[in-house]
Amino acid sequence: MSPLTITSRDAATGPVLEITGDLDYATAPDLRTAVDGLTLDAGQLLLLDLAGLEFCDSSGITTLLAARNLATRHSAAIALAAVPANTARILRIVGLDRVFTVYPDAAAATGSTGPVDPAGSGSGPGSAGQGVSLSQRNGPPGSVAEGL
Repeated sequence: MSPLTITSRDAATGPVLEITGDLDYATAPDLRTAVDGLTLDAGQLLLLDLAGLEFCDSSGITTLLAARNLATRHSAAIALAAVPANTARILRIVGLDRVFTVYPDAAAATGSTGPVDPAGSGSGPGSAGQGVSLSQRNGPPGSVAEGL
């Protein structure tokens, strides 16, 4: 088991939480506490950067949904970045690939490299048409889509 590490930083688009390690029954409350402690304003994007996520169980998925609920309550958007293939597969199986906007990495989500926009629409990070759903993503071996 890898210990969960949550690092918070601010981007021009809103708060970014970098999540590394195992997100499971024992560690999900730590993420919930971190999310609940955020200051989130209307129109901001809450980004959960999962590049370092090694494992995510149902408790972790529930915590991602709690983060989405918090963003919704504050009239903010939420997105996931760098979702590991095993977690992307779970999200797709349970239909959450239609709930979360997904970016290939945090830089794309925060506008540093521009968002993935397969529809060619949307006006800012987290808006409709930005990012890509896990079920739409096609990529090379090792990408989020591999194994879906």
